[in-house]
Amino acid sequence: MKELQINEEIRAKEVRLIDAQGEQRGVVSIREARDLANESKLDLVNIAPIANPPVCKIIDYGKYRYETIKKEKESKKKQKTITVKEIRLRPNIDKHDLEVKAKRANEFLSKGDKVKVTVRFRGRELGHTGMGKDLLEVFAGLISENGVVEKRPAMEGRSMIMILNSNINK
Repeated sequence: MKELQINEEIRAKEVRLIDAQGEQRGVVSIREARDLANESKLDLVNIAPIANPPVCKIIDYGKYRYETIKKEKESKKKQKTITVKEIRLRPNIDKHDLEVKAKRANEFLSKGDKVKVTVRFRGRELGHTGMGKDLLEVFAGLISENGVVEKRPAMEGRSMIMILNSNINK
């Protein structure tokens, strides 16, 4: 939570004031705004310091901080973090090995994670990138019940990369 200026920390000469009931008081001097806040035994909080003149509100700062921290915690609870798992393949991988990797990718996708499938090329294999593209298409067919292709196979340096996403949350 960002720290706001309160009471004596506010250095502006004039402020646009919102009182404790939420009504606009207009532009008043900082001294008058502090006096009004002291009368109501509340804090003067600068809620929009960038505005010209700055917008200040008369509120109970402790209660305000408590409520905003509580809202932030609630919003963090509702967030789902999606991790990207990587599976590396070689262009001349055996059929059974490919099925094992596909099974592992299906596990990741069923948990809601994204899967980045990478085919690494070395030496003369770079001349046969079509094999890698075909391999990734076969791999996409093996995981079709749990996932969909989010990013089509594309070369990035010496690797061909495809990104898969689970179709459970779609």
